[in-house]
Amino acid sequence: MEIVETRDFALCRQLRRVVFIEEQGVSEADEVDDLDEVALHLLAVMDGVAVGSARLLVQGEVGKIGRVCVLQQARGAGIGAALIKAAVVRFRSIDGVKKAKLGAQLHALGFYEGLGFQAFGPVYDDAGIDHRDMALGL
Repeated sequence: MEIVETRDFALCRQLRRVVFIEEQGVSEADEVDDLDEVALHLLAVMDGVAVGSARLLVQGEVGKIGRVCVLQQARGAGIGAALIKAAVVRFRSIDGVKKAKLGAQLHALGFYEGLGFQAFGPVYDDAGIDHRDMALGL
């Protein structure tokens, strides 16, 4: 398995469609926005097949990790953790970025805590799913 940067927005959107829209019931209006073109995209590839992705946005001193998805058949192989670790490494390479931030679905809090992120603030609804913000100092 490898993590690579990609500009193939269509492929990333297709992965997100499967996980967020089809599997989790997120509306297309909530999933699709105009930020793909200004973001960095990481793609997880296993045996030559794209199985996951993450979107990275730089907002001042904050690197925001979002739209993290792994296809169901590829879960449990450490791909999600590899995407998050690669995102952190990428943000550390960008001058001025001091913190990585993400909005975690509540069931995934422990996963992100295991990668060094700490939850803060209240629980909030994002696309009909409870989330909580998490951050990691870089």
